[in-house]
Amino acid sequence: MNPNKMLKKLLANSKNVDFNDMVILLEHFDFFLARVSGSHNIFINREVKEIVNIQNVGGQVKPYQIKQFLRLVEKYNLQIRPIRGDG
Repeated sequence: MNPNKMLKKLLANSKNVDFNDMVILLEHFDFFLARVSGSHNIFINREVKEIVNIQNVGGQVKPYQIKQFLRLVEKYNLQIRPIRGDG
C-alpha cells in the first residue's frame, strides 16, 4: 500500500491494520527493526528518543501501538521518505 494512503488510513482508524503494512510504513519513517523480544518487535529511529513497539496479533497491530506511533510522528514532525527499492 502507498505509504501516504496508509498514513491517512491510520489517522482515520487505528483498527484492523495489517502488521506487514505497518512495518513498511515504519521503514518509510526511517525506523528499522532493532530487536525482537518475545512477541514485541522493537523499532528505532536514530533521530527519535522513544522506541516503537508493535506486536503481530493474528496478522494485525494492536490499536494502542498504532496510536503511540502516530503521537511520535506528530511530536517529532516525522516525514515519509522513500525507502530502498522504491522507484
